[in-house]
Amino acid sequence: MNRAYTAGAAAPTAVYTCPVPHTPQAVAAVRHRAHGPLRAWGLPENTVDEALLVVSELVTNAVLHALPPAELRLLLLEDVVRIEVADSGTAPVWSGGAPAGGRGGVVIKALAVGYGADVRPKSVTHWVELRARPSVRPTSRLQCCGVREGDSPNRRR
Repeated sequence: MNRAYTAGAAAPTAVYTCPVPHTPQAVAAVRHRAHGPLRAWGLPENTVDEALLVVSELVTNAVLHALPPAELRLLLLEDVVRIEVADSGTAPVWSGGAPAGGRGGVVIKALAVGYGADVRPKSVTHWVELRARPSVRPTSRLQCCGVREGDSPNRRR
């Protein structure tokens, strides 16, 4: 299933690639390597955190279900960061639901503005797109416990 967001978008402004070893330790190692470029691109901290979660999910799936070799690609587009994991398999394509034993697909679906898989005869690329800018901007300060900005904490209402 594809839920495309950037179809026909301009070329990426930045690209990072990293091999994905076919070992259980790959998830933490690849996530650690992906952190640097995501921060260097100036993405908001929440976007970096979401992107690293997606990296973990896609790399875990590649290690558990795909055929090696695999590769992580991060692409910074105009207003999205695209996370791709390409492998040498023709494994079934994720449909957006929760597979037995995992909830990663549900998490990805909740975070993504686009997701899908590009299936070719000798490879599959699973991809997820996240907003590269915050989608919600704060309009006022939060109120806590009925205290408004400027109120004395000792004043009762």
